[in-house]
Amino acid sequence: MKIFAAQVEEGKEGKDGKPSVGPVYRNLLASNGFPSVDSDLNTAWDIFSMSVQKYPGNRMLGWRPFVDGKFGPYVWKTYKEVYEEVLQIVSALRASGAEPGCRVGIYGANCPQWVEAMEACNALSLICVPLYDTLGPGAVNFILDHAEIDFVFVQDKKVKELLSPDCRSAQRLRVMVCFTSLTAEQKEMAVQTGIKPYSWDEFLHLGKVNEMEILPPQPFNICTIMYTSGTSGDPKGVVLTHETIATFVSGVDLFLDQFEDKMTVDDVYLSFLPLAHILDRVIEEYFFRRGASVGYYHGDLNALRDDLMELKPTLLAGVPRVFEKIHEGIKKALEELRPLRRRIFDALYKYKLAWMNMGYKQREASPLADLLAFRKVKARLGGRLRLVISGGAPLSTEVEEFLRVTCCAFLVQGYGLTETCGPTTVCFPDEMCMVGTAGPVSVYSELRLEEVPEMGYSPLDDPPCGEVCVRGKTLFSGYYKNPDLTRESIIDGWFHTGDIGQILPNGVVKIIDRKKNLIKISQGEYVALEYLENVYCVAPIIEDIWVYGDSLKSMLVAVVVPCEEDTKKWAYSNGHAGSFLELCSLVQLQNYILSELKNAAERNKVIFANWDTGCFSLLRGFEHIKGVILDPRPFDMERDLVTATLKKKRNKLLIYYQVEIDQLYEKLAPGRR
Repeated sequence: MKIFAAQVEEGKEGKDGKPSVGPVYRNLLASNGFPSVDSDLNTAWDIFSMSVQKYPGNRMLGWRPFVDGKFGPYVWKTYKEVYEEVLQIVSALRASGAEPGCRVGIYGANCPQWVEAMEACNALSLICVPLYDTLGPGAVNFILDHAEIDFVFVQDKKVKELLSPDCRSAQRLRVMVCFTSLTAEQKEMAVQTGIKPYSWDEFLHLGKVNEMEILPPQPFNICTIMYTSGTSGDPKGVVLTHETIATFVSGVDLFLDQFEDKMTVDDVYLSFLPLAHILDRVIEEYFFRRGASVGYYHGDLNALRDDLMELKPTLLAGVPRVFEKIHEGIKKALEELRPLRRRIFDALYKYKLAWMNMGYKQREASPLADLLAFRKVKARLGGRLRLVISGGAPLSTEVEEFLRVTCCAFLVQGYGLTETCGPTTVCFPDEMCMVGTAGPVSVYSELRLEEVPEMGYSPLDDPPCGEVCVRGKTLFSGYYKNPDLTRESIIDGWFHTGDIGQILPNGVVKIIDRKKNLIKISQGEYVALEYLENVYCVAPIIEDIWVYGDSLKSMLVAVVVPCEEDTKKWAYSNGHAGSFLELCSLVQLQNYILSELKNAAERNKVIFANWDTGCFSLLRGFEHIKGVILDPRPFDMERDLVTATLKKKRNKLLIYYQVEIDQLYEKLAPGRR
C-alpha cells in the first residue's frame, strides 16, 4: 500500500480528564522536520514585488469591460502596470494620513481594483480587512467597528449599503475610495457622514501629485484580518501574519515540485470565489508568485460558462455546488443523446475508469476515450483546463469520480479553514485511492485526531476518528479582540477545527462532518447531517437539500429545493400542469422526490461506519429521509439561511421552517410529541 503521510508521534490514551489523542502526522516532505522556507520570501509584499521584477510584462489581472450593452473580451494589466498603480495608491493613502498598522477595508466583488488595494496595504504595512461582497449591512457594520477600519475601498454597487442608516459604523471612516466613480448624491452623503470620498481615478491622481515611499512590512506584522461569515453569531476576525501567508506559498512550491506537470507563466485562473474567502486569496497569491494570470468573472455566477469560454482558464476552483451543477449539466446533455451514443459514452467511461483505478494517469488511461467522448466535456469548460480544485465542503464521491474521468484534467479536493491559511490537506492528482477524501496533510502543518467521547469517536479505535486538530507554521495568530475564543480554540498549540475526521491506513484524511452538525436521534444513534446532504444532493431533481433531525424523534426529514427543469419534465411525463410553485405543492412530486432520495442513497454507495460495533455498511435505515418539504425558492442570504460561501445556517433554517417541520412530524407519527 502506498503511504502519503509520515507518522512522527504515537497516539496517547486520555488520562486525568484529558481526551485521547491519535498519532501526529506530517507531510512526507516534512517527515524529518519542516523544510526551510525560501529566504527571499518573507512577506506577502515579497510575493508580488519579486514577480514584478521577474515578469514585468506578463499579464497579471484581467477583466471584461461592459461595452455596448454586453461584456466584451478580457483585457489585461501587466505586472508592471499593476505595480505602478499600487505605488500611486500607497502615496494617496499616506497623503490621506494612513500609517503602518491602520486597518483598511475592501468591500466588493473580485476585480483588479480589489487586488491593487490589497497590494497597497502590503506595501505600506497596513492591515487589509476584506468584506464579503455578499454580506449585508449588519455584518459590515459590525466589522467596521470591531476592526476599527479607517479607510475603505468599495465597489460602486456597495456604496449605497455602506452609507445606509443601518451601517452606523461608517461614521468612523475617514476616506472612501470607489472602485469606479461616485455619483454627486453619493459624494454628498459621504461628506455628510464625515467621510472624504474619492473615485478611483481621483485617488490615483492624489497619489501622482504626492509621491511617497513604500513602508514594507516585517514577517511578524499582521497582513490581514479575515472575518469568517460563520453559521451563527457575529463574524470572527482571523489574524494572519505576512510570514504565515509567505510560508503557505513556499509550501505550495515544494508540494508541486513533486509532480511531473509544472505550473507555468501561461497558466490562467478564473477567479469567482470571493477574494475575501481564504481559498481564492491563497490561490491568487500563488499565481502572482509564479508570474501567471488571474481573470475575474463578470459578476453573474449563472453565466459563469460565458467567462469560461472567453477566458479559457487552466485552473478552476470552486465549492462542491459549482461542480454538482457542472455534473448535472453534463448528465442532462447525455440524456438528450440517442441511446446508442449514450451506451458508447458509458462504455468509454467504464473503460477509462478501469485503467485509472489500475494506476494509469488520467491522460494516459484512454486517449481514445478522450478523443471520442470526453474532449467535448473539456470543451464545455473552456478547452484548456489542467487542474480543478474543490473546497469548502466534501464533494460527493460520484461527482468527483465522474469529473476525474470526463473533464480531461486533474481534479483534487482539499480541506482547510481561514484559521489554517487555506488548505491544510490536499489530494494528489492521479491518485484514485484519494477519491472521496481530503488528501494528506500539507507541507508546513501537523495533524492529529482528538477523542470526542460524548459522540463515541476515538482516534485510537479502528478506524481512527475524532476532531481534526492542526498545528504548524501556517496557523493563524488568534481571533482579533477575542482572547477567550482563541484560548478555547488553540490548546497546547493545537487548533481544534470542530470538524470530525478519519485517517485512512495510507495516511489520507477523510472529513466526516462538522462536530456541531452531528445529532443524536431518539434511538441513540448519531447522524452526520452534512454528509447525508452530500449523498442526497446527487439526485438530478435535487437543487439543494437541508436534512433535519430532532433528538426526540426517530426519523429524519428534509427541506428540498427541487430543480425546476427536472420538475417540469417530471410533470409533463406524469400529466401534471401548473407553475413551478404549484407543482411543488403536489403530493405526487413529494413521493417521487422521496423515491429519488432513496435511489441516491443506494446508488452513491457511501460507506458509513457504525462506531459502536466497528462494522461498515451502506446507509442505515434511520439515515434515510422519511418526509420532505418542497420549497421552490433556493436557500438564500436574503432570508439569512446561508452564509456568503453558501454554507447552511442550520439554526436559521430551523426557525424559518419550524411550522412546516412540526406539521410534517405530526403527519409522519400522529400523536407523538
